[in-house]
Amino acid sequence: MNVKCLLVDDEPLALRVLENHIEKIHWLEIAGTCQNPVDAYEILKTKKIDLLFLDIQMPELSGLDFLRTLVHPPQVIFTTAYRQFAADAFDLDGLDYLIKPISFPRFVRAANKYLEKLGNSKGIPFLPGSQAERRSFFIRKGKEMVRLFIDEILFIESLKDYVQIFQKEQKFIYKARISDMEEELQDEQFLRIHKSFLVNTSKIRSVSPTEITVEGTRLPVGRSYKTLVQKKLGLS
Repeated sequence: MNVKCLLVDDEPLALRVLENHIEKIHWLEIAGTCQNPVDAYEILKTKKIDLLFLDIQMPELSGLDFLRTLVHPPQVIFTTAYRQFAADAFDLDGLDYLIKPISFPRFVRAANKYLEKLGNSKGIPFLPGSQAERRSFFIRKGKEMVRLFIDEILFIESLKDYVQIFQKEQKFIYKARISDMEEELQDEQFLRIHKSFLVNTSKIRSVSPTEITVEGTRLPVGRSYKTLVQKKLGLS
């Protein structure tokens, strides 16, 4: 599944930031870019657009006013440097509201909301009760998009511009740097123990000065990470 995106922003630098983020997510595809709503309208007439990244403050016609003119708009994620338009944006059923400058982890969270919306619209249920509140994201496996629950991740290994995500019985390749994943998971129980490894601390079974065992897998502790690891795990 390729989600076709249209990017609308009067600032070329802002467009480049969005383009760079989208290039890192293999299920997103740029179908068009433009710097004003008039050109965006022409693209929407000729191409099928699934997801619109729309700036708000633009000359002549704002993103909000432009969206109000569309009879059957695509899903929209607003991008802006201003916080005061958030209420209006969500009144127009915006999926998310991104404040510039937009970091890659924040962009990923917004993009995943599109997949969650798509899943619900096709009748794919999320798990009931407390599991519905568990953080998760979608990742490609073959021809399918698979939902990964963050609390089921054992550890993450860096592969330069990619990471390998390990669960108990399977693993996935995901296009992101380990530093991006570390930032994305900073509010979860994840700890960087090495330049190449990020671990779920709830899955740690044993610790030594030089390595950590996660569900039977031994991982090295980097020299520059030893003090932080001991402090975070309450061993110092």
